[in-house]
Amino acid sequence: MNRNWILCSAMAMLLVAGCGKSANDSTQTANTPAANSAANQTPTTPTGVPAQEQANAANPANQPAPPPEPPKPFVIASGTPLTIVLTSTINSKSATAGQAFDATLASPVSVDGEEAIPKGSAVAGTVVSAKKQGAVKGEANLTIKLSYITVHGKQYPISTSSVSDAEKGKGKRSAVMTGGGAAVGALIGGLAGGGKGAAIGAGVGAGGGLAAGAATGGKNAEFPAETRLTFKLTHELTVERQAATQ
Repeated sequence: MNRNWILCSAMAMLLVAGCGKSANDSTQTANTPAANSAANQTPTTPTGVPAQEQANAANPANQPAPPPEPPKPFVIASGTPLTIVLTSTINSKSATAGQAFDATLASPVSVDGEEAIPKGSAVAGTVVSAKKQGAVKGEANLTIKLSYITVHGKQYPISTSSVSDAEKGKGKRSAVMTGGGAAVGALIGGLAGGGKGAAIGAGVGAGGGLAAGAATGGKNAEFPAETRLTFKLTHELTVERQAATQ
């Protein structure tokens, strides 16, 4: 009888040990990476789209607001006038073709009631051609146009009409002064000794008269500083809107 009791006790202990091992194995299996990965996966629909994304798509209120569209730039039409004020004098006597000059915008430019280019914007221009007055004859002329305009710190190339100034030649005035110089020279020569001296004096007087005519010659073409000039755009100009300040 004691032997049977011992066998029963041994079998009971083995059974308990086996149950404990099974429980441990189940716990380890539940804690494996594969099991954890399966538990962390986002539920999906039969189409393969995550359930939350599908719910967001079905409900527009859950979707984030789209970013605002950037403001459209100003388009300034060809033919628009640009009135500027020169910051320095431009004179045909010293100016050369291709020379740059500076100015500022005298009046703002608006598009559909909105200010596109503010008054005072920096403007740069170019001398197209320059011819100084001739000593005896010829016409002085000066032609300029605009090349760039700076709006809110950004420089834009522009194409505009040109503005010119001209001064007619003073050939007649020079000739008159030359004749008068010759007459005075002859008078001085005659007083000095007459005869041959008068002829020499006449030659000297003529040369002096020509020099006087050249020195006082014609007036050069000029655009003085602070002059207001109006040009017209020959091609449309696109200007970005100023970013809104917070």
